Amino acid sequence: MKLNYIDDGNEFDFGKVSDEYSKYRDIYPKSMYEKLISFGIGRQGQNILDLGSGTAVLPINLYHTGANFTATDISENQIAYGQKLAEQKNMNIHFKVCSAENTGFNDGQFDVVTAVQCFHYFDAEKTAAEIRRVLKPEGVFCKIFMDWLPFEDEIIHEMESLVLKYNPHWSGGGFEQFRYQYPSWAEQRFEIETIHSYRATLSFTKEAWLGRVRSCRGVGASLSEKEVSQFEEEYRTMLKKYDDPLQLRHQIHIEIYRSTKR
Repeated sequence: MKLNYIDDGNEFDFGKVSDEYSKYRDIYPKSMYEKLISFGIGRQGQNILDLGSGTAVLPINLYHTGANFTATDISENQIAYGQKLAEQKNMNIHFKVCSAENTGFNDGQFDVVTAVQCFHYFDAEKTAAEIRRVLKPEGVFCKIFMDWLPFEDEIIHEMESLVLKYNPHWSGGGFEQFRYQYPSWAEQRFEIETIHSYRATLSFTKEAWLGRVRSCRGVGASLSEKEVSQFEEEYRTMLKKYDDPLQLRHQIHIEIYRSTKR
């Protein structure tokens, strides 16, 4: 994938890191899923479409709610690993390889559409139109993002600096305090229903954090195997001065939009 507004237009492919993605990207805290449920995401019998699902992290973690999940991603490799995880857990999740802009599903097929840590990779206008099309009247779109906080956390700041050493085109860092602004793609399509942003300190073993960083866009999805190996060796040395497990500061954003009446 190449996007001119991400990483200076350089190519990246999460399919290259699907194995590590399936092992190390189930990173969202229990509190996030509890908040989603409290906001009505994951009710018994709901039909939920998860866009950019990767290895189906959200469907797997909300499966116990009794909702019916469909996981989609543009990467065949990501979907294949998601299917494998779901089969191992005996979960009946439907999978499909497709873009967020053109899913191929029927009009009004879903109660809820979710997008976790991925909406910025989509064509916002085309995706918003597609979401509204596949949602039932007054259905819900839930957009979720989790940022690490490099300006508040020395470990994260050092990690970002090292990623930039190996990949100076990487634009995936430097997150600051969340500020919400009603987006243009929502106009004439959605009304904002819920905005919830909160801080969380997440615990990672050093090995889990290394896996999470290796599987990020700036490292495993972009660099050569040799460069990834060199990065990992240097980062392991940097982490020796810190206690295990690492306690890392993040902020989580949940935005819930309701489709306007047609």
